[in-house]
Amino acid sequence: MTGITPVSFRLYGSDFDRFARELGASFERYGFAVVTDTDLDQDRIALAVDDAKALFALPEDVKRGYITGVGSQRGYAPFGKEAAKGASLHDLKEFWHVGRDLAPGHPLAALMPPNVWPKEVPGFREHQTWLYGALDHLGARILQAIAQYLGLSRHQFDAAIRDGNSILRLLHYPPVPAGSPHVRAGAHEDINAITLLLGAEEAGLEVLDRDGTWLPINAPPGAVVCNIGDMLARNVCGRLPSTTHRVVNPAPERRGVPRYSMPFFLHFAPDYVIAPLPGCDMEKAQPPITANDYLQERLREIRLL
Repeated sequence: MTGITPVSFRLYGSDFDRFARELGASFERYGFAVVTDTDLDQDRIALAVDDAKALFALPEDVKRGYITGVGSQRGYAPFGKEAAKGASLHDLKEFWHVGRDLAPGHPLAALMPPNVWPKEVPGFREHQTWLYGALDHLGARILQAIAQYLGLSRHQFDAAIRDGNSILRLLHYPPVPAGSPHVRAGAHEDINAITLLLGAEEAGLEVLDRDGTWLPINAPPGAVVCNIGDMLARNVCGRLPSTTHRVVNPAPERRGVPRYSMPFFLHFAPDYVIAPLPGCDMEKAQPPITANDYLQERLREIRLL
């Protein structure tokens, strides 16, 4: 682990004020935090990871049968689909999206399509649905600490993320051919409120530090890497930065090893208005915009719309 000091999630229950201070300070300094000792069930996470590996090992034509909807917001997205904003080359990755399940007739159903599930991987739906809910719950508690750190009500964001358009992304970065001009994930910022990242046993995640150097993030086993997304950064007028990050290609001796990770992109509800919160530096404020309008704008920029 380099640079970023981990914060123990045990403090959430034993000393919430300290948890909020340590977590918030890491976010304010780096835009990232590393959270250890979470209450996530590691055995169930392992089942979800195994399912993801089985999914991506399916034949290409089978996976492509699960391309669905608009903007790759559910189901399978093949290689060559996504690129970092402003990049000329696509990223070296394929992915699968799981979204929020809504009850029939829900008023937000038009903005959150139903999930699709691969019948070739038994248990996939059960394991990924559990993981979605577990990360959604963990993210809500991390947002409570962020609100506390900012001097807001601890429950400032509770309503904002209820029925949030959050996405669990299962990611597969394949072995990298020597001399490839593509990178696993080009330098970018996340669109959403906060991101919680699981997995990534293989190195590669790097964060752009204030001095222009790239800081590797090698979290301890079982830890969750969290970062601020553009929506929350806009909401707080940049006090907590949405930091540029990337996934670089492996060292030559690891080129033949695939990389898997499972980021959870926690979003506000589509109708939430992203506007300056109390205590913001109004000189850095941007015009209000709904979370859905902002999302659509950004999805176009990264070629998913």
